[in-house]
Amino acid sequence: MIPYENLSLVNEQFLPELSEVSQEVLKSGWYILGKKVAEFEAAFAKYNNAQYCVGVANGLDALTISLLTFGFEKGSEVIVPANTYIATILAIIHSGLVPVLVESELDTYNLNPLKIQEKITKKTKAIMVVHLYGKPTKMQEIVSIAQQNNLKIVEDCAQAHGANIAGKKVGTFGEAGAFSFYPTKNLGCLGDGGAIITNDEAVYEKAKMYRNYGSKVKYYNEVVGYNSRLDELQAAFLTVKLKYLDKINLHKRKLAEIYDNELRDAVIKPIRLDNYYDVFHIYPIRVPQREQLRQFLLDQGVGTEIHYPLQPARQKALKGRYNYLDYPIAEEIHNTVLSLPISYAHSVEDVRMVCSLVNKFFEE
Repeated sequence: MIPYENLSLVNEQFLPELSEVSQEVLKSGWYILGKKVAEFEAAFAKYNNAQYCVGVANGLDALTISLLTFGFEKGSEVIVPANTYIATILAIIHSGLVPVLVESELDTYNLNPLKIQEKITKKTKAIMVVHLYGKPTKMQEIVSIAQQNNLKIVEDCAQAHGANIAGKKVGTFGEAGAFSFYPTKNLGCLGDGGAIITNDEAVYEKAKMYRNYGSKVKYYNEVVGYNSRLDELQAAFLTVKLKYLDKINLHKRKLAEIYDNELRDAVIKPIRLDNYYDVFHIYPIRVPQREQLRQFLLDQGVGTEIHYPLQPARQKALKGRYNYLDYPIAEEIHNTVLSLPISYAHSVEDVRMVCSLVNKFFEE
């Protein structure tokens, strides 16, 4: 059996260090916004070559709080990819703003810079890009559009820890970069967690307030905030695992290269762009016969996932809310994408077996 994910096995090699730091936290008697959170924030900011980092409770809150720091008027519009995970859109709605869905590129799955300008109106205040599946969005083009139209940029980096363009890490192109540390991420904690990185001191100071009831000084509240704090235990775990993030990314890139080389051309594989460092949180292929292939692999003991089976505009929670139009590229992606096993726990042999089985499916 080759499961899609085995988190126990992923974290097994870190157990001695994780156990050690957990004991430190337990014995300290300080469990919220203490030394471990400060230590992780400093380490994660340094890793990304950012000035500031604010640890929060999860990735959705990281996105929501990032938007709130700008103080946009309610009803302002934020451009967002039509094929993103719904959390990106929920953050915009929770911030009192209006998501404007824009098609992505069919080959990168990321926001298409050529489609942005036509959706910009007087109400547009920001672009929220998503580095989907661990592939950086074409940020140079989007930064240029944002500057020309006086728009803020928030980067959804939930799947892209360590991804970069010519060495510049995602999350540092715009005003704020939002991360999730959900356990399956390349940098995952053992629970929930998130963070915001920024080089803007105003964003940093406001984000710290919003995560802690809107307070700078205990019991004195300046804004209507949230209870959204990365806890000491998860911060300690993340500090341990951050030391191994580059190694994890390299391993996943090695597995992706095997898929690239050994899968038949009957499947559409992720493209590679020069100077773009993909970290392959997910290895997505696209096939018209997705359900048949998925069942075939399952019958052979191979687990897969679909990221994601239904595009946001078709979700019951959103459909009709903003008079969404049709998004044929998003529909094509959501109808055909299939994620193959590519975790830190998978071996070269595992991936070669998956390739063999996928190729066998098309031979038959």
